[in-house]
Amino acid sequence: MKLGRIESDLRENRRELRIAQGNLARARATLEARLIEMYTSGSDNNGFAVLLGARSIEDLIERVDTVNRVSDQSGRVLGEVKRYRTAIRTRRAKLKQAHVEQARLVAERAAQKASIEGQLAQRQQLLSSIKSEIGRLQEQERARQAQLEAAARARLASPQTGLEVLAASSGSIDSTDQPLPAAPPSRYGGVVGIAMQFLGTPYVYGGSSPSGFDCSGFVMYVYAQIGVSLPHNAAAQYGYGTPVSRSALQPGDLVFFNGLGHNGIYIGGGQFIHSPHTGDVVKISSLSGWYSSTWVGARRL
Repeated sequence: MKLGRIESDLRENRRELRIAQGNLARARATLEARLIEMYTSGSDNNGFAVLLGARSIEDLIERVDTVNRVSDQSGRVLGEVKRYRTAIRTRRAKLKQAHVEQARLVAERAAQKASIEGQLAQRQQLLSSIKSEIGRLQEQERARQAQLEAAARARLASPQTGLEVLAASSGSIDSTDQPLPAAPPSRYGGVVGIAMQFLGTPYVYGGSSPSGFDCSGFVMYVYAQIGVSLPHNAAAQYGYGTPVSRSALQPGDLVFFNGLGHNGIYIGGGQFIHSPHTGDVVKISSLSGWYSSTWVGARRL
């Protein structure tokens, strides 16, 4: 992590700076002691007189270097002072640069964080909007299902023939429906009332009980309640009973869609009851739209 590396360099440079500062202080003390010794011994008063005009230790160093009147030992000490002073300047420059880079990275991370937080806020707002729209659609669907259920129960209380109800339903007879030989009257219209007891039961793949149904499991379970045994497979169920055209549907007929990949039970009024797909529940739908376009056929048991 780049910021971690910079912080490590800062710690190392601070440590090296402290060492260099300590070395410089000791070297300066040694140089000062050496100059005092020179003065008190009178070994180099002419050169020392030049040095008396120094305004600071740095100025003193430069004067000593210029006049070159110190002994070899003093020259060595002077060299150490200059080397340590250079090391301090180098470390300070590196520290300054590291601080600048650290500040840049911190600002960059802060900008990235602000950008991410802004994006999250936008997504949360969008999610909230989507959830609100889903809730509205679900509420609409619940209201529609309540109306369909009420209409279906009214038909059960005052039964008509399936043909009469279907013919009265606008647009429910498909012009492409091929006429079939007349099927015997439906014997199992009563399964509609049984099927409607499970409205709202969740779809469960492979399910065939009131805890959860898939499409063929729902049909199989409902018919099992009146003693009719069917396989747990929509395509296999299509092989039972007698073919019946859409225009002659009666309550209790099995209706099939989507290449025999889905089925349900016709309840009259151009509608059927079924367990559609994952995330949905047993519900009432109309033989229109997608169900009309994927219609396969119907069977009367």
